[in-house]
Formats: sequence, C-alpha cells, structure tokens
Amino acid sequence: MSSFSHLHVHTEYSILDGLAKIPDLIRKAYDDGQRAMAITDHGNMFGVFSFVEQVEKFNAKHAKKNDPFKAIIGCEVYVAANSRFDKDKTVRENRSGKHLILLAKNWTGYRNLSRIVSYSYSEGMYYTPRVDKELLRKYSEGIIASSACLGGEVRKLF
Repeated sequence: MSSFSHLHVHTEYSILDGLAKIPDLIRKAYDDGQRAMAITDHGNMFGVFSFVEQVEKFNAKHAKKNDPFKAIIGCEVYVAANSRFDKDKTVRENRSGKHLILLAKNWTGYRNLSRIVSYSYSEGMYYTPRVDKELLRKYSEGIIASSACLGGEVRKLF
C-alpha cells in the first residue's frame, strides 16, 4: 500500500480543464496502491455526490474490507484580489483571482466548504465563482487549505 494520495484532482466537472471520469480515477488510484483521493474541481462541487457514491460502490465490489478507498471532498476555489463583491472591470485579477485548494477534513469542514462554494456563486460570481478572505476566515473550521498552482493564493505568502 502506498502512503501517497492525490489531493488535487480535476474530474469531468472541471469545465474545460478536466476530462477524467470518476469511476476510472478511483480504479486507477486503487490499482496504483493509493487508498484515498481528493477531487478538487475548479470552483464547484458538482461531482461530490457522484464521487462518494462511486467510492461506496467500488469499496463494496473491489476493495478489501480492511483496505477501503477513501473519498476526500475538496474544491479549487478562486480567491478574489480584494472582496468577492468587487467587480471592477479595470482590475484584471478580479476576473478569476488566485487559486486555492480547500479540503474538508470532517463533516463540519464539508458543511463549511459547501457554504464557501455556495457564496462564491451567489455573491462572488464575476467571470468565475470567487471567494474572499472574509469567507475563508468565517468558514475555516474543519478545512485544510493548500496551494493549487504556481500562481495560486499560497504562493503570494512567500
């Protein structure tokens, strides 16, 4: 068994960025010795229910009882330069912000991640669904944040 697990995976629900089908991802990861994987689609959690359902089906059919595959729920969010409410067309960074991976480490984290992503659509939508540091602070309990890419939010700290 490998101690490695992918924590930044885009599925077919990452529009124009992901193509992999969830059942194929699970099978490949398990065959490679991984026992967990996080899906972190761009700006959405549309694949979460399918992912959890497919992991349960996979475990019932293929995984050993003492060696199941674990679904980790996440999202690659877009962090607005200032506020999610700022929609100034002259600031290019307002369009998609910096990328940040958020992973739910428990049920509280899942609920908070769901809130963050919901607010990104209902309040922060400007080209992409954006969050801001206010939302991240308010709903941080149970969430692990990680870098997403070289131009991501965490990189700015260094």
